[in-house]
Amino acid sequence: METKSQIKKSTFERIEPTEQLLAEIDAASEALESCSPIEILQWAVEQYAPHFAMATAFGPEGMTMIYMLSTFAPETPIFNLETGYQFQETLDLREQVKQRYGIEVQLVRPELDVVAYEELYGGPVYKSDPNKCCYDRKLSLLKKVANNLHCWSSAIRRDQSPDRAKAPIVGWDKKFGLIKVSPLVNCTKKDIWKMIMDNDIPYNPLHDQGYPSVGCWPCTRPIGIGEDERAGRWSGTAKTECGLHSMED
Repeated sequence: METKSQIKKSTFERIEPTEQLLAEIDAASEALESCSPIEILQWAVEQYAPHFAMATAFGPEGMTMIYMLSTFAPETPIFNLETGYQFQETLDLREQVKQRYGIEVQLVRPELDVVAYEELYGGPVYKSDPNKCCYDRKLSLLKKVANNLHCWSSAIRRDQSPDRAKAPIVGWDKKFGLIKVSPLVNCTKKDIWKMIMDNDIPYNPLHDQGYPSVGCWPCTRPIGIGEDERAGRWSGTAKTECGLHSMED
């Protein structure tokens, strides 16, 4: 693919979504549909490093991808959007990743800590305007990180939600002006947990306490029997995504 030679330059330049690039991305996505997650990750690293990075919230899917990267490209930058509202159990996984794989996940934080942020807006914004809270403490951070990248990788699966069901393996992410690679889109929840068990991959203990999907603690609850695995996120509202992975602009 010409994409590789197009973006690998001695000095960093943002790439533009030309018709040729978009066609190449579509062709790559289609060709990778039959590939395994690790083959997709290997392709992404080969194509886009050193301007490729992985975002993780330390979920089970992300932990499997960190494990895969540790086997062939442990130097790949991995970052976590540290909103200030994450569970301690989530943050503890960062140290486990460092001890197990020698990989130090970068914590990307907002300029204002939680106390200053809530003082500025007169209370918890996650209660009054959760979309704004997600934007200020998550999306805006990725927009800054994106300034130094050509491609980022996520750990979403198509079977997680109707919106994610439309996700390509490789696509142009209009929101952040990046190529986005999602190696796990064809995996099921069962596939992910088999990888975790087979490879002794560390995972968040909250998953054993009824939290299949873990986000910020104010907006996450355990789910009940028969509920969708993402039912515990922004429960009681129409909100289903923080915005990082929504298919809309």
